[in-house]
Amino acid sequence: MTTVRAVAFDVDGVLTDGAVWWGAVGEEWKRFCFRDIMGVSLARKAGLKLALISGEASPLVDRFAVQTGITNVYKGCKDKAAALREFAAACGISLDEVAFMGDDVNDVPAMEISGYPVSPGDGHPAARAIAAFVTEAPGGHGAVRELLDRLLAEV
Repeated sequence: MTTVRAVAFDVDGVLTDGAVWWGAVGEEWKRFCFRDIMGVSLARKAGLKLALISGEASPLVDRFAVQTGITNVYKGCKDKAAALREFAAACGISLDEVAFMGDDVNDVPAMEISGYPVSPGDGHPAARAIAAFVTEAPGGHGAVRELLDRLLAEV
């Protein structure tokens, strides 16, 4: 494996368990895992560049980014591979040095161009099939932390 210098994450199904709660007047809630949040903090302190690449345009993506200090945010993406290319270019690194963690068929194009494609343990079979690493943990339950711990152990 090429040295990973940057990591991009899908949000729903990776940083969350993929569930969404809607309130009667339009509120939306998503559940994030504190182990994953700590992993993001440790990765940032270790110098990894981080990004969120989400097909959704939810303000909760922005809130997570602000809370965790992630400044590279791509929301409402219909072409996650293009967003991943843009992220790598913004970091001044090759795609071979970027890990992308996705969980479903819409993540596969970004996973295919990533130097280190990753899927949570409960990812769609298409995502798991092309992943270089599949976490034991499911999305939203420590899968991100598992990946980041693995990467930080190699630094």
